[in-house]
Amino acid sequence: MYRLLKTCGRAKRGEFHTPHGVIQTPVFMNVGTAAAIKGALSTEDLERVKCQVELSNTYHLHLRPGDEVVKKLGGLHKFMVWDKPILTDSGGFQVFSLTTLRKITEEGVYFNSHIDGRKIFMGPEESMRIQSNLASTIAMAFDECIGIPAERPYVENSVARTTRWLERCKKEMARLNSLEDTINKKQMLFGINQGATYADIRIEHAKRISEMDLDGYAIGGLAVGETHAEMYHIIEEVVPYLPQNKPTYLMGVGTPENILEAVERGVDFFDCVLPARNGRHAHVYTNQGKLNLLNAKYELDDTPIDPTCQCPTCQRYTKAYIRHLFKAKEMLAMRLCVMHNLYFFNTMMEEIRQALDEERFPAYKKAKLEGFAQNGK
Repeated sequence: MYRLLKTCGRAKRGEFHTPHGVIQTPVFMNVGTAAAIKGALSTEDLERVKCQVELSNTYHLHLRPGDEVVKKLGGLHKFMVWDKPILTDSGGFQVFSLTTLRKITEEGVYFNSHIDGRKIFMGPEESMRIQSNLASTIAMAFDECIGIPAERPYVENSVARTTRWLERCKKEMARLNSLEDTINKKQMLFGINQGATYADIRIEHAKRISEMDLDGYAIGGLAVGETHAEMYHIIEEVVPYLPQNKPTYLMGVGTPENILEAVERGVDFFDCVLPARNGRHAHVYTNQGKLNLLNAKYELDDTPIDPTCQCPTCQRYTKAYIRHLFKAKEMLAMRLCVMHNLYFFNTMMEEIRQALDEERFPAYKKAKLEGFAQNGK
C-alpha cells in the first residue's frame, strides 16, 4: 500500500508498505545485479550505507545460479541474507539488448544465453515464474524496451504487445501468489510505461495500464540514447496520467541531477548502476560535483573524498590513500569508492525527503545543483 504524505508541485513524498518493510520515498534502489553489489559490498555494508531497497536482475539470476536453485534455498532474501525489500526487474531490458541473439513473438522472446549460447525462451508467464521463485518483494512486468530512435509504427505495435503481456503478467502473478509452495504470496507487481519519445503513445499507454490497478507504475525505455531534455519532457507528459496514489518509478536513472529533476516532476523510485560503476573506476560524487581520484593532484591530498560526508570511507580514509590503492590495483579501492557513492546517493534521497517534509524542496534542489555545477573545484 502506498501512502502519499505530502506534495510540492508534482513532487511526491510517500511511504510504500510492503511485505518486507516500509519504503520511504523518494527512494534510490541500490543495484545488485547478481544478488550482490559490484565492488565487494556485503548486505551488512548495504545497511551501513542506508540502502532501503536492493535491486536484482531476473535474467542474470535465471541463468546463474538458476531461479529454481534460489527457490530451493529459501528465496532471494534468505539466499543473500537481506531482510529489507528487493525489487527484481523482469529481464526484458537485458533480453532486448541482445539484438543479434533474440527473436520476438506474441508469446515472448527466444534468445541465446550470453554465457554459453544455449537457446532460452522468456515470456510474461516465464518472467513471473522466475521472479516468484526468487520471491522478491516487487516484481516488474515483462515488456519490450524499445531502442531510441524508433519508427512510430514499430513503437505502436510494440506498446500494444507490451500491454497484452502486462495483462498476462497480472493473471500469472495472481495464480502464483495463490500456490501453496510460493515463498512470497504477497509479491507485488509494477507495470511499465513504454512508447519511446512519442508523448501521445506514452500518454495513451499510461491511461490504459493505470486501469489495471497495479501496485506501482514505472516509466521504462528512457536513458537509452535520448537527450536529458527529451527525457524530462516525456516525464512531464506521462506522470499526470499515472496514478498519484501509487509509486512512480523511473527505470535506470540516473545521475544526482537527473534524480532531482525527476523528483520535481513527480517520480519517487529510482535505480541506476552509475554510483557503483563509477566508483569502481575512481569516479566519486561529492556535494561539489564529481571527482576523478586518479588525477595526479590527489597524490598528496590527505583529506576525505567529501569533508561533509559521514560514510565509512570518508570517516577514515584520504584521497591520497584511495588513489594509491587504485594505482596498486587493490580491490579495496573499488570497495571504498562504491561504498561512498551509494552512501552519497542514499543520503541525498534522505535530504530530498526531509526537504519535502519541510516544504523547501525547490530551494534544496537549487542549492544542490549549484554545488554540483562546481564540478569538484
